[in-house]
Amino acid sequence: MPVHLNTAGAGLMPPAVVETMTAYLREEAEGGAYETEQRHASALEQGVYETLARVVDAPVGDMALFDSATRAWTSAVGSLRLHPGDRIWITPYEYAGNLILWTELRRRAGVHVEVVPLLPGGDPDLDWMRRNIREDVAVVSVPHVPSGCGIVNPVEEIGRILAGRRCLYLVDACQSVGQLPVSVREIGCDLLTGAGRKFLCGPRGTGFAFVGPRLRAAASPPFHDLHVADMTSDDAYEVRTEGARRFEYAERSGAAVVGLHAALRHHLERAERGEVRPSPLRDRVREVVESLPGTRLVDPGSRHASLVTFVCEHVPAGRVREELAARGVNVWVAQGSHTPLHMRRHGVTEAVRVSPHHHNGPDDIEEFAHALGEVLRRRPAAVL
Repeated sequence: MPVHLNTAGAGLMPPAVVETMTAYLREEAEGGAYETEQRHASALEQGVYETLARVVDAPVGDMALFDSATRAWTSAVGSLRLHPGDRIWITPYEYAGNLILWTELRRRAGVHVEVVPLLPGGDPDLDWMRRNIREDVAVVSVPHVPSGCGIVNPVEEIGRILAGRRCLYLVDACQSVGQLPVSVREIGCDLLTGAGRKFLCGPRGTGFAFVGPRLRAAASPPFHDLHVADMTSDDAYEVRTEGARRFEYAERSGAAVVGLHAALRHHLERAERGEVRPSPLRDRVREVVESLPGTRLVDPGSRHASLVTFVCEHVPAGRVREELAARGVNVWVAQGSHTPLHMRRHGVTEAVRVSPHHHNGPDDIEEFAHALGEVLRRRPAAVL
């Protein structure tokens, strides 16, 4: 088995998740997909929402499921009624997928996208936010943990700054749910999105969102699927819910949803044992990288999650990933274009990303240290 240090890409599914999904697929194959869905209706239509609400500390009626975090984000944000002159605040850590949507909304709606400045150490400048918040700020968007580096942004404190303001507060929690305690109530946000496949260690093809009542009131979804709407006449329809599920589509993988449900339950068991926190192995990974010549950490901020990102001055990140994989160690390449506002400013086109999780132990990090040392010592031959 390889040493898996790429949970920020996709976590390793626990046995209970794999067994739940394979059993569901076997039922579908032997007895029919619709019939299997009916037998599991309690989990698919209620249980998974209740468990997800517990994980992010939110009302169950405000939870919705999607096939990815990106789908969750675009379904909610793309439905907002924004107006010319509205100001959108983002940070330099905004994910490129979200930036694409902001760029489209700037063209379509005439909004102004502004970047919140950072303090010298890399934290968002909260005093600047306090001084400059006005009623024309319509949306504030913050990633809890960016995909390209390990900073933990102060989403709770930002929520307190924005409390009582007109603006909607959006939090991208793709990299935080599963490794950090996340509470919608404490953050005070109107939208929080996440993925099942990362630190929750669920299946790919699963995403979710908390969509609060303020955002729902400000949104006009272009379409409502049949699981929440009915045609009431030849030219009229009625939506049966005002909850977050009005943003969903009916078609989805039942196996993926029950797998997500199993992953959420596994997460709650860890939370009850006090295990939901950044991996203590992160500091050792950082020490390993700093001890090797020709490496540069991409590690802004005062609080950090279980992501360590670094640049090797003489070896491309892709080569490092390939060489480590050949030695049985999984890491990933963080593309600078995926967190472009921050990475371009620091001259990073690509970097190595290491993300340990609860299934890793100290021996894994020592194996990583040995393998990385070998890769960098082979630098002259690798460059030739």
